[in-house]
Amino acid sequence: MKKTQQTHTSRPPRASTIINGHAVFASALVAGAALLTGCQSTSLGQSNAMTATQTSVAAKTAVASALQAQRRQSFRYHSNLEISNKQQFDGITAQSTTNNGANNPVTTDDIYQYCEDTHDEAYAALLAQAEGQKQDISATTYDAQRATIKQSYLACTDAYQAWQDSQYDSEVSVPADYQKLFDNYDAQPTAQGIKKAKLLDAYLLKPLSINAQGVYQPMAGKATMLASAQYQARNHQSSLNQPVYIDFKNGDIYLWADNFAMINSKLLDDKLGTTWQNKWLKVTLDDGTLPKGFGKAVITHHFAALDAAFAAAPASQFEYVAATSLTALSPKLPAHQMPAMLASEQVIRRTQSATSHEQSYQEYMRGFYERISEQYPELVNDSADGADSASDIAPDIFTSKALVQQVLTIIKDSIDAADDTVASRTVDTGAETSNVQTLYGIDKRGRLTWQHLRREFPSETNQHKGVVMDAMQQYSAIRPKDAAFPNLPSDVQVPNARNSVDAREYGRELMQYYRDGSGTAIGKMIFKALPLSQERLGGTD
Repeated sequence: MKKTQQTHTSRPPRASTIINGHAVFASALVAGAALLTGCQSTSLGQSNAMTATQTSVAAKTAVASALQAQRRQSFRYHSNLEISNKQQFDGITAQSTTNNGANNPVTTDDIYQYCEDTHDEAYAALLAQAEGQKQDISATTYDAQRATIKQSYLACTDAYQAWQDSQYDSEVSVPADYQKLFDNYDAQPTAQGIKKAKLLDAYLLKPLSINAQGVYQPMAGKATMLASAQYQARNHQSSLNQPVYIDFKNGDIYLWADNFAMINSKLLDDKLGTTWQNKWLKVTLDDGTLPKGFGKAVITHHFAALDAAFAAAPASQFEYVAATSLTALSPKLPAHQMPAMLASEQVIRRTQSATSHEQSYQEYMRGFYERISEQYPELVNDSADGADSASDIAPDIFTSKALVQQVLTIIKDSIDAADDTVASRTVDTGAETSNVQTLYGIDKRGRLTWQHLRREFPSETNQHKGVVMDAMQQYSAIRPKDAAFPNLPSDVQVPNARNSVDAREYGRELMQYYRDGSGTAIGKMIFKALPLSQERLGGTD
């Protein structure tokens, strides 16, 4: 993936956040958390220069102090996300007729066709060689090669039959190399799979760049984010940007309305015109139905749950490492992410198994849910019954309280499901095969200057050769001369009543528009399917 502008520094939201109808509201509840999450990297060698005072306990304490101090600080951030699948095809050669494929791509997805396909590929290669030399393949010149191909085919079929028999008869002997091949056949890359991986890399991952930048000002009660995705190929260049402004004090999120105007005008509001041009779309998180002080409680319980999960982590997971050792990572880190890391005065690494990392996240989710449900039991109990029945839907289904109840139900369900998933994964896979590691860059004053995440997602055939994600977040001081949204006009940098559209008010107007019999055909079908549509819309033909 390509490098983009890095004059600002960042931290993206958790990759595990579910994007659905409740995602915007759910992320807003923990907006402070979204700007304050950690990240991962791969294993490093520990420097011999580490002093006696740089113990695991000291490393954990330093990270905890830096993370907690950052919550009260204002800063500018920039995130860069790089995704690579090169290790799925780098260093892997084509199928060889002199190798049974144990370390090279197998020729087919189906094991029972392996011997035949290997024979056909070898014979096709010999035929091409003969044609290139303007010879007939039946010429005596190729007798030895034809014999080798035949013998390899017969040996392969005999070994495969023996391997099948050995599944039921332990006394059947299978040649060691074929035993290894067939036993691990599903873990072998295929020629077709490698070709697909190369196409994915060339036409999607390399040209794609994902970034986010903005400011976080907890004392002022606001945060901004300019999320962007760019695709730059030789004959195609495109860019998508979405400004986001969060007002913590009033509980509002503002999205750039221009990005939604065209699709809204096409599908729902045929009278919209250009009224959304250069305006924000205001989404009010609390319409007055939530308990008093709920927003503050969400942030308080988020940090409390985060601290509890961090405190429960063994100190042995933390260690100081030399910045220069970052160059030894394999696969190599993106070149444009390296300068800030190498300039670090202190680098601390946290290493977790994949299961341990997942369990730590679930501990946080469980702690957050328990704290919220204990303080506000009505938000949990009121949503326990009848949530899925259309006939039981109350008129306040679209209120902030109802949405929070649904979010809490989703969190509870995910916690219960994750407990079973983690347990079954541990039983099924046995020993851990991959680690999740977090790198922290800390300056002399103990402040966090960057975080890096490297996470590998196993492929279907080889858990050691999956897609690698590198997320780099850098932090710096806010400069007054820097605009929060460089791509927007100066008079709309801060949302206000003049340059924004209230989503709730607009929704009521649009509902009345359809109730009067107007609107698009698609819109009428959508609104008729909504709860209480007959009551709110009456008959729309």
